[in-house]
Amino acid sequence: MIKAGFIGFGRMGITHFSILNSHPDVEIVAVCDQSRMMLNILKKYLSVATYADYHQMMESESMDCIIISTPSDSHSEIIRTAVENNMHVFCEKPFCLNTEDGKRIVENINHKSLVNQVGYVNRFNEVFEEVKKLLEQNLIGDIRYFTSEMHGATVLKDSKSGWRSNRETGGGCLYDFGSHCIDLVVYLLGPPDRISGTILQSVYSSEVEDMVSSNFIYDNGIRGSVFINWSDETYRKPANIITLFGTHGKIIADKHAVKIYLKESQPQQNLNKGWNTRYITDFSKSVRMYVRGNEFTRQLDHFVSCISGNTLNNTIGFNEALKTDIIIKNIIIDANPDQVKNADSDSVLLTDMQPKAKPMWRKILNGRGVSL
Repeated sequence: MIKAGFIGFGRMGITHFSILNSHPDVEIVAVCDQSRMMLNILKKYLSVATYADYHQMMESESMDCIIISTPSDSHSEIIRTAVENNMHVFCEKPFCLNTEDGKRIVENINHKSLVNQVGYVNRFNEVFEEVKKLLEQNLIGDIRYFTSEMHGATVLKDSKSGWRSNRETGGGCLYDFGSHCIDLVVYLLGPPDRISGTILQSVYSSEVEDMVSSNFIYDNGIRGSVFINWSDETYRKPANIITLFGTHGKIIADKHAVKIYLKESQPQQNLNKGWNTRYITDFSKSVRMYVRGNEFTRQLDHFVSCISGNTLNNTIGFNEALKTDIIIKNIIIDANPDQVKNADSDSVLLTDMQPKAKPMWRKILNGRGVSL
């Protein structure tokens, strides 16, 4: 039985708790949160230990893994503490606001046999998994252009209270929405070689951005654009949309369906010339407990499976999540070239992790940097 502890019991913490609390191989032994009301509710209705201080929880409880669902600026310190206590770690996205912190954590955890995962749930959505398979099969030929978008109605008024309105705590749509949008590009196409033309715009917020647009450039000829908007009231729920244009056709996908346009039929895959539509129900499989979408259960079951099977081959470990952090950092640099200072070693991070890739970030940083 895997003993788990939770740090942070807001919306995502409760979601993860409900999924893992029903897992036959997991026992939740403790929860840490800063809300006294939430801790009192847990004490009254659940047989778990409760703490207001995660250091005390880690010292007092015997746990195999930690689920972190706290504001983004606290991730790196909590992860470091968990790793020091030899615990497997699942952390909500983004990984770390400070890429230097992320680099140090990756270097440290690579020397330990600890499973690590970041909550980029799109990688466990069956539609996006299908898109990745189609790209690996070269179905639409060489990719020439793509768009990756995320829309939602999260912020529809200016609010100077709360973490979403404070960049230092991970506020702004770039970290909150954009991390999902960018990670989806990394998952399907890998990180870009250059970033250009970034614009950060406000719609309602006075302290952070509500919209982001940026261009991704790859040395292999791929060009793409990323657009993020969390102030769009025409969307009832957040939506991720990816469009890929290739030499043999086109793919448009969201979390619910994939539309495939082919210049020639592919009988072996039961795909006709012209438009083909496949819905998530065509290839999804039921999960043991449904909460908000199959992907939420699938990602946590994958985390547990990695621990049970003693494998570190995680589809979205800290190494992979750090790539998205670095891209976000360089988007901020590209948008504010005259305001950012203190260039750091991000110019070589992606090259180190992907030896075959050409150096990217030296061209971006070139004497510029950002402290986050």
